[in-house]
Amino acid sequence: MEIAIVFYVVGMALLIEGALMIVPAACALIYGESLMPFFLTALICFGIGIIFTRKRPESGFLFSREGYVATGLTWVALAFTGMLPFLFSGATDSLADAVFETVSGYTTTGSSIFTSVEDLPKGILMWRSFMHWIGGMGILVFMLAIVPFSGGTQMNIMKAESPGPSISKILPRAQDSARVLYQIYTVMTIALIATLIALRMPVFDAICISFGAAGTGGFSVLNTGCATYTIAQQIVITIGMIAFGVNFSFYYFLLIKKLRLAFSMEEVRAYILIILAAIALISIDLIYTGVYTSGPIAVKDAAFHVGSIITTTGYATTDCNLWPNLSQGILILLMFIGACAGSTGGGIKVSRVLLMAKAYKRELAVALHPNIVKRVHMDGKTADEAVVRNTGVYIFIYFVIFTISVLIVSLDGFDWLTTFTSVAATYNNIGPGFGVVGTMGNFSSLSDLSKWVLSLDMLIGRLEIFPIMLLFAKNTWRRF
Repeated sequence: MEIAIVFYVVGMALLIEGALMIVPAACALIYGESLMPFFLTALICFGIGIIFTRKRPESGFLFSREGYVATGLTWVALAFTGMLPFLFSGATDSLADAVFETVSGYTTTGSSIFTSVEDLPKGILMWRSFMHWIGGMGILVFMLAIVPFSGGTQMNIMKAESPGPSISKILPRAQDSARVLYQIYTVMTIALIATLIALRMPVFDAICISFGAAGTGGFSVLNTGCATYTIAQQIVITIGMIAFGVNFSFYYFLLIKKLRLAFSMEEVRAYILIILAAIALISIDLIYTGVYTSGPIAVKDAAFHVGSIITTTGYATTDCNLWPNLSQGILILLMFIGACAGSTGGGIKVSRVLLMAKAYKRELAVALHPNIVKRVHMDGKTADEAVVRNTGVYIFIYFVIFTISVLIVSLDGFDWLTTFTSVAATYNNIGPGFGVVGTMGNFSSLSDLSKWVLSLDMLIGRLEIFPIMLLFAKNTWRRF
């Protein structure tokens, strides 16, 4: 383990975080609020960052192990420095609450411990939403776009931080790939902000809501979530959430006019089909059970919440606790499926679901014909057997961690729906669950133990298990 290069990466990330404090600080300045929470945080980030980066390691190279460790430690460091504005501003005096809110922001989860967000300073609200945007594509991917590293270092970091069963470069150089990803991400965010402003949403709300939709986060600036926005604004937010849940390679192929490659992506097609099927089923259920008397409104709310849940954004326009069991069950299922790999969304990922379905079909064929040689194919190509195997291992570990987390949170004594969905919502980086932690509730009533467990779950879910779990493995820290 070359610890020097690991701390160098952590230090660079902290320097970037310190510089990014200018955004919430500018917001606080505009609204006449104190700049000290962000100034002090930036000072601490710069101080630690300078210490960690004062001497660049000679090799400047991270192997796979160092890449995972650097990624895991960076996100932990960001959680414990990004929480400082909440403490310095007096928004909360609880360490567990501050860490929970910060991890929820950076991991684009959107679960909150605040009972009234409208009482928070505008600068703090902007910081909550801006963390979504930073964490959506990944702060280390952003760092790669502006800071040169040696050889495979860039790819090892991207593999560790980018969501999905596998990550590939869309351009020959990983740094160029990172730049293209952030360019697409930024342009799409600006387009969403401009559209919402054009529809007369307040500028502050448009920026914060767009940051959340882009990062597939879910922190709202109103106690009513997105319920008070106009139908047109809600429709645009719905489209925005779904768009950011698409694999960004799709947009790159469109950009370079390789339409055949774009529309041949099985994952994207499956993602859209799942969304359409879920909207149809929930709309029918809502109308049939009498929850809605207006068909168009039922479809609008069904589409909003399906888009919000499958992309793991977590915005809401109504209290889903009042929806019938079938509709709630579909939403819970979407929590686990999640968005596309290579997007800003969380969950298991549509690509993994497809791979496991194809692997299951293959095993059935092999059971009937033991001598048959059958491969798993994705997008017309043979899937690497290592990817198929790793996907199976990932899903096994995923549910082991999920089960342990549910058992610990159950100690709080809440009903089963609250306990189960509080873990599902945080582990999959969704935001709201059902019951006490539903769309019109929050996580403030959970114990500190549960908040620490769920904070860890959010990190594990966002980084897809291994970068965090490897921090606890003894072999990780061996010199050779």
